[in-house]
Formats: sequence, structure tokens, C-alpha cells
Amino acid sequence: MAELLLPLPARDREHQAACLVMVDLVGSTRLAHQLPLETYAALMAEFVQVLILSFEARGGQVLQHQGDAVLALWPSVRTGFGVTAALEAHERAVRLGLAGALGVQLQVRAGVALGPVITGLVGGQLSAYGLPVNYARRLCDAATPGETLVCAQVARQLAPGGLLARSLPPLRGFGPDCHAYTVTLPPAAVTDGMKTG
Repeated sequence: MAELLLPLPARDREHQAACLVMVDLVGSTRLAHQLPLETYAALMAEFVQVLILSFEARGGQVLQHQGDAVLALWPSVRTGFGVTAALEAHERAVRLGLAGALGVQLQVRAGVALGPVITGLVGGQLSAYGLPVNYARRLCDAATPGETLVCAQVARQLAPGGLLARSLPPLRGFGPDCHAYTVTLPPAAVTDGMKTG
């Protein structure tokens, strides 16, 4: 029996320089063990909804969310807004209403990467393909709770200061030559201090 596949795009797609932001909730498996399933599902729904709304408010396009992680895209010229959204995610997680009512403190980690991607609809949902998607995920995985890691390309777009070079474990698929930086600026200072030209 033949497999049913979605139709392939009829035309070539253009590359788009984009900033990809991945934010992931730390310790969600522990929470899933601690909380009743209905409560856990409600907490994850509120967490994801808050991130989606805050990313969209900063001009991002949410590509996907998987349980406790959200991936979003900004055009490269709006990289500062993507970094700001990643930084704001930390505070938004801490202030989440249901988490406070449950006495649970949430923490996130974030990864931000920049580069060429191809975007398109797959199954009715916007998707992006390219190394920055994977790189943002790897940086997010390497970040410590409460940390936002950015790649070297993102760091070059940010104003000097407010970045600390960070050593990385080998990132699967990217080799030992990856450079990352921890953003230490407050969210408002990122877009105010973006380099222009």
C-alpha cells in the first residue's frame, strides 16, 4: 500500500537570514512526576501560551512547541527583538500565575542562533529548515537554568558589553569550533543597544 505524503513545494524557496530562538523549561519531567496529570497539562498550556504571546508581541513567528519548549523565528534585522524575547522568557516563567498558585518556581534556558533558513508550511504549520534551527536547540541544551546563550553571529549584532564568552561542550553535529556567549544585559538594553549598519 502506498504511503500518503504531503505534496512537495512546487517552486524553489529562497533562503532567508533569520534569528531562531529556542526556550525550554527546566525540570518539566520532575514536575510531571510531582503534579496530577490535569494540573501538569494546565501548567504546560499556560507556560506555552505565555511564551507564544510574548514572542509574537516582539514580532516573532512561533514555528512549533513541543510540550515544554518553544521555537520562534525573527528576520535577521530584528535579531535584537529575538534576544529580548528570550531574555524576557526567564522573568515570564518566574511570574506564571498557575505556577505561583501551586508553589512551583519555573526556570527556563534559551538558545539563540542566526543564519540562513528556508521556511514554508508543512501540515498547515510554518516550519523552518537550516542549521540555525539545530544550533538554537543545541545552545538551549547547553545553557544552564536561567541562562540565554547566543552564537557568535548574534553576538556580533549586539552592542559591545553585556556578553560573556562561554565555553561549550562539543555540540552534536557542530564540532569543537562553536563559540557562544551568555547575555548579561537586561532585556530592554538589548534592543536599545543594537548595532546599526
